[in-house]
Amino acid sequence: MKATMKDVAKLAGVGLGSVSRVINNVPVKESTAAKVKAAIKELNYEADIYARGLKTNKTYTVALILPTIWHPFFAEFAYYVETELEERNYKLLLCNSDGRPEKEYEYIQMVRQNKVDGIIGITYSDIDQYISSSLPFVSIDRYFTEDVIYVTTDNVEGGRLAARELFKRGAKHVAFVGGHQETPNETKNRRKCFQLEAERLGLECEVLDLLEPIEDLQSDIEKFLLEYPTIDGIFTITDLAALDAIHVINKLGKKVPEDIQVIGFDGLKMTKEAQYVVSTIAQPVEDMARTAVSLLLNVVEGKEAPSRTVLPAAFKEGATTKKLENREE
Repeated sequence: MKATMKDVAKLAGVGLGSVSRVINNVPVKESTAAKVKAAIKELNYEADIYARGLKTNKTYTVALILPTIWHPFFAEFAYYVETELEERNYKLLLCNSDGRPEKEYEYIQMVRQNKVDGIIGITYSDIDQYISSSLPFVSIDRYFTEDVIYVTTDNVEGGRLAARELFKRGAKHVAFVGGHQETPNETKNRRKCFQLEAERLGLECEVLDLLEPIEDLQSDIEKFLLEYPTIDGIFTITDLAALDAIHVINKLGKKVPEDIQVIGFDGLKMTKEAQYVVSTIAQPVEDMARTAVSLLLNVVEGKEAPSRTVLPAAFKEGATTKKLENREE
């Protein structure tokens, strides 16, 4: 027979209220928590989330909207969101929207129908009309017409960092390569601030900034590099775009980083222990996920939360930029 909360309370020698507080991560005495956890383990007790939800009018489920799960950054972000939710006794419902606003709208409706408690969204679709400040929604990078909470990496400093790192490594003629969406979002600051910083440093700077979706980025990069053959440093909107640029550079008979240095943006690795795929402006993915979850659950619980949270970016050296002599780590 399945163990109940009463069984746990009886074995632990505490009241039902104490068991409930431990299960819901409410602070109790360490000795009480230890007794309850030991009883839970011995009885193999599993909390009935559905029943708990009926009592609290919560589903203990959060939806995560991603444009695609094929992008390594989005996949890593989803991993950390789920990890943080699990620590808080919440479940994750994943929406791979493929950039389709109708799919994203369905998930927004699930909040209004009390099927999920809230949404964390990475979205570039035209859904502004469906988003309101009263909706438990935390956005990543993108801001909306209404005052919706969002979390972002410092894209302004990220763009500046990329320009400074190429400058320190001897680049003279640099370029930004990437794409943008029509929707307002913080990632556009990568190009803008890279270009401004490059010009401030006296670097010649070119820009290839395409409207997404981009059909064949490699072909566009090839035409661009043939038009500007003296480019010796490239900053790309993402690490995946950096890999496209490297492919083209090799195709044109040039070497990375000897002839052209490349810096991406995101901080992608094949595994946790591996080196960075390219030299990159790394986003604090785990901190972004934890912060987004914390902010969303504050909203769900009726607590105050800041409307904008900016987390620091950092340059991480890979094999696609030249080594600096006597560099202090």
